[in-house]
Amino acid sequence: MTGSELVKLLKKNGWTLDRISGSDRGPNMIYHAKIVKQDNAFIVSFPDLPNVTYGDTLEDALKNAEEALNGALEADFERGYTLPEAKARHGRGMHPIEIYPHIEIAYTLRQLRNGHSQAEIAGKLGISQQAYQKLENPRKCNPTVKTLEKISSVLHKKLEVSFI
Repeated sequence: MTGSELVKLLKKNGWTLDRISGSDRGPNMIYHAKIVKQDNAFIVSFPDLPNVTYGDTLEDALKNAEEALNGALEADFERGYTLPEAKARHGRGMHPIEIYPHIEIAYTLRQLRNGHSQAEIAGKLGISQQAYQKLENPRKCNPTVKTLEKISSVLHKKLEVSFI
């Protein structure tokens, strides 16, 4: 079972990785989608992002919103773009869309590194720079809890894992 499959299984059963303390993104990175019924479709847009998708039903639109948002953020982040700040949005047609944990972990690790090189952090962890680099790549990020504990210690942060 891959890390992504495990995260999906845990999420399906109500379990989530809460966060590594020190992240300014809060317990879960959540972007909001605005969904509007237009003719026979539900059009999805993101106030914080340029992405747009749709669905034939509200359920399809929400599923497509999650996939489109996470796919776009994963690709943008992998190319080195800074993720836009997710702002709390309320109102008619607004729906919270959570970021997949593997993307949030990769982003949080890069953010917590705070100007230190990957090689420097890797050295403190006793791993190669290439191994650490994978932890900051959402397509390859699959750390164990032990690895997260070690990283949090090196970065002088507290690791919190919650199952909600």
